[in-house]
Amino acid sequence: MSNKYLYITLLSILGFSEEITAQVINQAPKLVVSIAVDELRTDELEAFSPLYSPNGLRRLLKEGTFFTNASYPFTPVDCASATASLSTGSTPYYHGITGEEFLDRSTLRPVRSVQDLHKGYSPRQLGTSTLGDELKIATNGIAKVFSFAATPESAILSAGHAADGAAWIQSGQWVITNYYEPINQWLRGYTRLYQPIADANACVTNIALDCLMNNGMALDDKTDLLSVAYSVDSQMESYVALDRNIAQLVDSVSRHIPLDRVLFVLTSTGSRRIENEQNNNEKYRIPTGKFYINRTANLLNMYLGATYGTAQYVEAIYRNQLYFDHKLLERKNINIGDLLRRSQEFILQLSGVRHVYTANQLTTSDSNLLSKVRNGFNVEKCGDLLIDIAPGWELVNENDHTSTTSRAYNIPFPIIFYGAGVKTQRVQTPVTADAIAPTIARIIRIRAPNACSTEPLF
Repeated sequence: MSNKYLYITLLSILGFSEEITAQVINQAPKLVVSIAVDELRTDELEAFSPLYSPNGLRRLLKEGTFFTNASYPFTPVDCASATASLSTGSTPYYHGITGEEFLDRSTLRPVRSVQDLHKGYSPRQLGTSTLGDELKIATNGIAKVFSFAATPESAILSAGHAADGAAWIQSGQWVITNYYEPINQWLRGYTRLYQPIADANACVTNIALDCLMNNGMALDDKTDLLSVAYSVDSQMESYVALDRNIAQLVDSVSRHIPLDRVLFVLTSTGSRRIENEQNNNEKYRIPTGKFYINRTANLLNMYLGATYGTAQYVEAIYRNQLYFDHKLLERKNINIGDLLRRSQEFILQLSGVRHVYTANQLTTSDSNLLSKVRNGFNVEKCGDLLIDIAPGWELVNENDHTSTTSRAYNIPFPIIFYGAGVKTQRVQTPVTADAIAPTIARIIRIRAPNACSTEPLF
């Protein structure tokens, strides 16, 4: 009789154990909603919080895990490089998206980071896997991955290589790419039937919710990924409008899926466009000057010509970068390391220059002092010399009539996790945005992207 009771007890324990295991497995979110907001800042987000509705940004701030002091671990940062880092959990050094544009060495012309000669637009320049890609791999392609934004860079770089679809606004129309084949029929139909309105953020919200409700997302136990990209400026009205879109998104999703089965992640691309900065510097007597990079290239060619013989050693200029003619150097049997060192020493003597980085230096040095510059560098996309000019100085290229003002600053932005059992807390410890992807990967129990070495935030 005792053996019989023992047998029943063991069966009960095993059954209880299996029930607990099933509950733990089922706690993985059905849906991840990734929200990236261009130019979002922590100080402005909190300053306008009394104006928010209870169900929008205020809900995320009060009930989520709120990291107040986030930044990107590389420089320079723009919307494209930031978006790629959010989706890959890595930096341009690995994923290759150094900015919205880069110089194509084969043509010596700037190209967009998502430009594709065959498909029009694609993520082929993105050199590593994304969170969406790893989700597809983990679920044998069953998980659904969609991305919507106002620009192709935000939409495609968030979607990754294996997504079901991405759409963005261009010339007053929704646009998709044939790269994601077979083309999702719902997405094709939506982009043909609906024309975007003037409010790009509202358009993104509408298409994302339509995708969720009518495209079979979050209907099974496989986690799906929905990425949306918004933008704000520093005006109060802009944040209030953003709050309305966040409230609509969270309310609609929570009516469709229990909040403990959906994870919202809100963060910023970290970039900030400043109007009339050079005029303000001059008006308020802030130390400034002009650094002409095209003239610098001409002077450098003359200097190198005196050493190695007259030739056009600098074959291209792009932003603050100089590109040397490697085939010419091979024909002349010139050591590239020696030439870069001489060029670096020469340019460092010019007014307005604070530092000059060589490609060799950035690919071989392990100095922490160079980490942010090195992380923003990619050997296939960047020049042989990177010139860092003084803050407040204007970098001018008379060849293409472009100019930018140098500014070395850090404006903290938020990272907020909400839903899926995430606890309420406010964290002021500095963190970096490349930790978002591995954190989400841990929560949904998949591998982090293949170039991601950053530890999860929790």
